[in-house]
Amino acid sequence: MIVDQMILDKVATQKTSYTTDKSSEKPLRSIAKAISWRIIGTLDTLVVSYLLTGEIVLATSIASIDFVTKMILYFFHERIWNRIKWGK
Repeated sequence: MIVDQMILDKVATQKTSYTTDKSSEKPLRSIAKAISWRIIGTLDTLVVSYLLTGEIVLATSIASIDFVTKMILYFFHERIWNRIKWGK
């Protein structure tokens, strides 16, 4: 029991980095995932916006803003989830 506590204390105080924590994703991977997902999401937004408005210029405007804002939000969402140990 004392050994278990010593191990837990050691693990709890250890600092990890991307090179030592193999279960963690590097920020570049999160960026690549954000971009690929946003391309799919933006195409969806473009189609839906066009179907609702009937105007390609307005639909493109909406999709462009959507692309940038949601990519940034997704990146930070991924980085936060990467710190959560649940399910790893």
